[in-house]
Amino acid sequence: MTGLFESVEVRDQPGWRSGFFLLTLLSALVPISGLAQNQVTPPSRAETLQLLERRKQQQIQAAAGFMAFHDFQFADHRQSSGITFEHRIVDDAGKNWKPAHYDHGNGVAAADVDGDGLYDLYFANQLGTSELWRNLGNGRFENITGRAGVGLTDQICVGAFFADIDNDNDPDLFVTTVRHGNHLFENLGGGRFRDITKDAGLDYSGHSSGAVFFDFDNDGLLDLFLCNVGVYTVAQKGPSGFYLAITNAFHGHLYPERTEYKILYRNLGHGRFKNVTDELGLRDGSWNGDATFCDLNGDRFPDLYLVNMQGDDHFYLNVAGKKFVEKTSDYFPKTPWGAMGVKFFDYNNDGLMDLFVTDMHSDMTPLQTAQGYKLELPLEKEKSERFCTARWDDAFLQGASNNIFGNAFYENKGGGRFEERSDALGVETYWPWGPSVGDLNADGFEDIFVAAGMGYPFRYAINSVLLNEAGRRFFDSEFLLGVEPRGRIEKVYFTLNCNGEDKDHPLCQGQSVPNPVDGSLSTRSAVIFDLDNDGDLDIVTSEFNDRPQVLVSNLAEKKTINFLKVKLIGTASNRDGLGATMKVQAGGRTFTRYHDGKSGYLAQSSLPLYFGLGAAEKVERIEVTWPSGGYQEQTRDIPINSLVTIREARP
Repeated sequence: MTGLFESVEVRDQPGWRSGFFLLTLLSALVPISGLAQNQVTPPSRAETLQLLERRKQQQIQAAAGFMAFHDFQFADHRQSSGITFEHRIVDDAGKNWKPAHYDHGNGVAAADVDGDGLYDLYFANQLGTSELWRNLGNGRFENITGRAGVGLTDQICVGAFFADIDNDNDPDLFVTTVRHGNHLFENLGGGRFRDITKDAGLDYSGHSSGAVFFDFDNDGLLDLFLCNVGVYTVAQKGPSGFYLAITNAFHGHLYPERTEYKILYRNLGHGRFKNVTDELGLRDGSWNGDATFCDLNGDRFPDLYLVNMQGDDHFYLNVAGKKFVEKTSDYFPKTPWGAMGVKFFDYNNDGLMDLFVTDMHSDMTPLQTAQGYKLELPLEKEKSERFCTARWDDAFLQGASNNIFGNAFYENKGGGRFEERSDALGVETYWPWGPSVGDLNADGFEDIFVAAGMGYPFRYAINSVLLNEAGRRFFDSEFLLGVEPRGRIEKVYFTLNCNGEDKDHPLCQGQSVPNPVDGSLSTRSAVIFDLDNDGDLDIVTSEFNDRPQVLVSNLAEKKTINFLKVKLIGTASNRDGLGATMKVQAGGRTFTRYHDGKSGYLAQSSLPLYFGLGAAEKVERIEVTWPSGGYQEQTRDIPINSLVTIREARP
């Protein structure tokens, strides 16, 4: 096999973001055997840092015209946190790199697993052990994986999802894997779990990815929707038991025999689930890595949005909890072709849930020219039609007239109408995985963190922070806030034994000693929550083949902030209150949240809802519409800058 390599033309223009953080190897389909033929000299570390500094200065200059508060920073406190977790990858994502779905990485999820009021972290891992870290307060954590019994060593884990599946007031844990069987852990209290997967009926083994806990029939029990990507491995195993990837894995949508259907499980109670996929008409065979839910038609029954990394997304309307009917074209006539992450939230405080979808695979497409393959960098802040139509023909796209190429932001206009406005709102990013949403500057408008980058064998790419400019647009601020540049941009990804088992590796040609190979750093998932209980939101990331970032905000030190945290406890509804809509009125404004537990890619967390209140010093009203149909309001004795617990009133 031969790789597709071409030099990168670097252009520095203020209208595009991070164009200099692009591919050294310009095709998503470059086999490892092609690396030896690479004639490209990648930019040095010093050159890359210079370019990062140039982009930082551009952001500083542009920020002079922004109204949203941005005079605060994040700093990586991983070392002082005590967290020593390090993500480890399979060889097919490293030294024997193949363009396959192993590079989609892993999730990080947060929940108070032991009931002490502090939110703990679970990191899913490919090789080695997935780890649970208990929050000790004051930004410190301890590893309780062994005591908790949730390590899943060498299980090739993917996603992590906390939810109270048995309504006993503590979060249980579900973990997906690649062909090692998914796992459901019941929380026994005190930070201890037991594996109840087989008895629960959730021991499916396939190419699982994201998952969503939601109560689709509003019976008060959380059901489970499981995303399965599609068959991208063979039966042969590599070191530590991972299944070797198919070389042309990203052509899988062209092979019907590689289809792997999604699964909807109904919660029967008493820790048992039943596969009701066919019964409810939800037979979906798309290459689906993640999903989310929202009640878009106001009937109280949560609808499902499925992203498709190799084709059309799919939106399914929930009909009274009895069946799902595809209504994609009615709500979203054009969807991204290569979508990875998804989040519903109200970006402009009009009370309607908007939808943000990140599209990775359009960015992985080089433009074909007479000289070969080239990426035209100025397009990076625009849609990617020119990339995709030049590189992929209709036989590969399988009909793309109803697709857009690039991120999509659907503004909810009411009455089931959505308008795609990603360009106008400034939310195009590069190499995105999933978004995490939270009011990072506590001004009352929710902001976006986008985990991004590819890692080895690609060039460094930045994570994005998009600050919300009063619901009018978003502006790039990762350099303003200290999220970029991180302290380092590369690491030794792996070391080849060129005098032993790796002697035939292409990168060992002419080598007879151990050969360390560098790779760029990249992020896959993130969770946003108040890690240190100082009132502002922090960010914890899941890094690919590296240690996490624990990005602690100093917003509360920079200015006086007002906020409200709300924990919902369902009684007739599910205990977590997932699917509830909450409104907070303060300072003449109304802030709306739909409680879905989604923060980041490949994860679901159990966290309180966070409301930045801006200058408001008093909350006039809280309203909660529960999944059960119950409605509650509170107008007295609502303390700000604190956690408020709202328990569903029995009818």
